[in-house]
Formats: sequence, structure tokens, C-alpha cells
Amino acid sequence: MINLAGLGRTMAATAIILSAVMVPALRAQDVTDEQVKAARAAIEAVGATNGFDNILPNLAERLKTTLIQSSPNHQELITKTVDEKALELAVRRADLEREAATIYAKTFTVEQLNSITAFYTSDAGKKLLKDGPIASREMMKAADIWAAGISRDLNAAATKELDATLTAGQQPLPDAEKPAQ
Repeated sequence: MINLAGLGRTMAATAIILSAVMVPALRAQDVTDEQVKAARAAIEAVGATNGFDNILPNLAERLKTTLIQSSPNHQELITKTVDEKALELAVRRADLEREAATIYAKTFTVEQLNSITAFYTSDAGKKLLKDGPIASREMMKAADIWAAGISRDLNAAATKELDATLTAGQQPLPDAEKPAQ
């Protein structure tokens, strides 16, 4: 029984290792070089992976903070060591870019990717990237103000109508349900 359990664990570990090695290789075969090239251009134009730039520095800072809290007397050594190791790992950022390009290449056709790139490298596309978040935030503010006014007016109109209807039947709404004036 013990040998079967050990064999099962070995087979499971082998399956995990094989899937970790084979799945990325199989995924990469699903897209052509042309698709990946177009995807990389679109990602660059949109800035889709720019937000990932801070992942490694943030992880390094978090690790330094944790290690320094544990061993404050070794702050300089910890900082130097973590920074060196983070720089060594920085080359792996290309893996994330490749994965992003593969995802875009699978999601969009080459023509769509080229259109995305063309738009986002145009003046209008650059303006949208720059000012789009500001416009979206302002639209959300306008929607909140509009919703508050609509809610107020709906409450007042419906309560007035219900009060008139119910008063005609001698059943006025309680004061708590009437809108504040």
C-alpha cells in the first residue's frame, strides 16, 4: 500500500512538471510570428503591460520591509542583497511580455491588432489614452449627480401620486414615507 501511495505521488508530481513545461510550449505554437509581432505592437501602443512595471520593485520593497523588521541590524545587507536578486530576476519580465503578446494574438486577428496599433498611435488614440481616464471619472461624477436628481424626483413624484390616490381612499402615507421637503 505504501509503494502505491509513493507511486501515485510520483506520477502526480511528474504530471505537474510535464504540464508546466509542455503547456507553455503548446500555447506558443498556437500563434504565428506575425500574430505575436502585431500583438506586441498593439500592446506597446495601448500600454497594456505598463502597469506590470512595478510588480518586481514592489515585491522587492515588501520583502526588504519584512526582512528588515525581522533583522533590523542587517538593514544594509538585506537591502543590498534583495536589490541584487531583484535585478537578476528583472530579465524575466520578458516572459510576461511574451505571455501578454500570446494572449493578445489569440484574442485578436492580425488585422484587428494592426487597427488597434494604428488607432492608439494616432493623435486621437494618444489623446484617449492620456485623457480618457479623466473623462471617465468626470462622466461617473455626472452620472452620480444625475442619479441623485432622478432619485429625488422619482421619490417625490411617486409619493405625491400615491398620496393623492390613497388620500382619495382615506389612507394617506405615513409621514416617514413622505419625501423630505
